[in-house]
Amino acid sequence: MAEKIAVVLFNLGGPDGPDAVQPFLQNLFSDPAIIRSPWPVRFFVSRLISRSRAPSARENYAKMGGGSPLLPETRKQSVALEAELRRRGHAAKTFLAMRYWKPYAADAVREVAAWAPTKVILLPLYPQFSTTTTSSSLKSWKDAGGPPGVAVCCYPDAPKFLAAHAKRLIGAWEAAGRPSNVRALLSAHGLPEIVVKSGDPYQWQIEHTAAGLKLLLPSDWEVEICYQSRVGPLTWIGPSTESSIEKAAKDGKAILVSPIAFVSEHIETLVELDIDYAKVAKTHNAKAYIRAPALGVEPGFIDTLADLVEDAMKDTAPVRSSCGARICPANWRDCPNRRSPAQNSQAA
Repeated sequence: MAEKIAVVLFNLGGPDGPDAVQPFLQNLFSDPAIIRSPWPVRFFVSRLISRSRAPSARENYAKMGGGSPLLPETRKQSVALEAELRRRGHAAKTFLAMRYWKPYAADAVREVAAWAPTKVILLPLYPQFSTTTTSSSLKSWKDAGGPPGVAVCCYPDAPKFLAAHAKRLIGAWEAAGRPSNVRALLSAHGLPEIVVKSGDPYQWQIEHTAAGLKLLLPSDWEVEICYQSRVGPLTWIGPSTESSIEKAAKDGKAILVSPIAFVSEHIETLVELDIDYAKVAKTHNAKAYIRAPALGVEPGFIDTLADLVEDAMKDTAPVRSSCGARICPANWRDCPNRRSPAQNSQAA
């Protein structure tokens, strides 16, 4: 009997209309991976934040038609991946599990059960692992009664993933007329410092991605990591994307921005990068401000996902990275991959 492979794609999700904005935010800030406080405190904090942020969030979603494009974008990736897996000869079907809005993990669990696969591959659309994204999404699958499967924890240095980002960056630069004196800003979603200091390997993996990507870019480009989307009073990892744009403009650089940790267009790219930070660049008289698109259905990225599924199909361990071995150095204790570290990842 041929194997039937269910591939569950995880992402954060987003409100599908104005009325969904506040409950989406409440779901987000109710997650113990995001607000690390006891439930009674987290409940009141989530209500307070969601109510206070909802009006401005609705304004931002209105700029994109009233709701988030994340689900439609993820559906396109799902369709492309399923087609690629079937082209490779696999009886595979993709399912979507969003973390903070519909379709939830519980919806995907029901759909997977009805399809009755012989193997389940859990594939988060977060290339770099974090307890706030990958771990939270995988926990939601387990809590919803999802069947066990092979979970892909991360793929921050997968060769085709890096090549796809390089293609997007160079293509955007070429379309803008190949300006000189480039500083490429690789912008990732930020995290509070306390999360990283507790052992979350996200920042290390972002740096790992950037190091691999830099090798594929023109040698005269400067490459810098920065972080966006700060929320709340805590100290967050930096530098911030806004401050990096200001500095690059003052330094006379042509600014080329890439959403290094986002694989789909959504509010952080279409509003923050394209509108808010573009205004910052203009205010500081930047030589140029160019934004590389998110990966979307770029063939190299879909190939990456298909490769990850094929490798996971051959694996019996519950968790694997893009190389199978643990990518993170041992001191990052929140990494879920308990295998021996890969040789090229020994240094912190």
